[in-house]
Amino acid sequence: MERKHFLKSLLVGAVTAPALLSACGKDEVTPDASGSTTTGGTTGSCSAAPTETEGPFPTKQPASYVRSDIRDGKTGHLLTAKVTITNTNNGCAALAGALVDIWHCDAEGNYSEYGGTQMQSTNYQAVHFLRGRQTTDATGLVTFTSIFPGWYSGRATHIHVHVYSASGQSLKVTQIAFPEGSGSAVALVNGYAKGLTGYTPNAQDNVFSDGVSLELATVTGNTTDGFQLSISLGVPA
Repeated sequence: MERKHFLKSLLVGAVTAPALLSACGKDEVTPDASGSTTTGGTTGSCSAAPTETEGPFPTKQPASYVRSDIRDGKTGHLLTAKVTITNTNNGCAALAGALVDIWHCDAEGNYSEYGGTQMQSTNYQAVHFLRGRQTTDATGLVTFTSIFPGWYSGRATHIHVHVYSASGQSLKVTQIAFPEGSGSAVALVNGYAKGLTGYTPNAQDNVFSDGVSLELATVTGNTTDGFQLSISLGVPA
């Protein structure tokens, strides 16, 4: 679904479930820093993270949420997310000074800044939980304190990421996937109160089904002490 049609459907309140799943799917192309288009792959001598859709729930004013603790009182299993950004135009050297936005759903599968519609019945339009921005340090690293994401129909557990240059130029929109299977964090969390009945695994997810090798995080920890996520994402800067 083209973005302009998706936004129009929001205004008239007529988004159907199939339309939502389409809006969450892969973008065909997204401009990179050089003005060309890419859906991920190799740039120079290293691999860029695939370009994915921002989805229907992007942060409306990301510059307003410069913070490392993005919980805003939301309850769930502690998640410390460490994201390293590298420059695929410079041999995947660490990219310092980049702006990194992340956002994800809560334990029940709802997003802040949206709701009260057919797409998400719970109205969270006036709150901003589980959204934040940080600037990469000299090693390309940003760290966020959050909760382990829940899930919603049609999608595997995931985190959205938008990387900008220090001047605010968009470099990459992508998503982070989580390991699955017995003993994984996804299995340990078990969908919170919802369980995992009806859960969509990575292999069947409309964003991740073509492979997650460049988007799959390393996740360790447990439900008592919390989880630690780490991932390195290449962007053309």
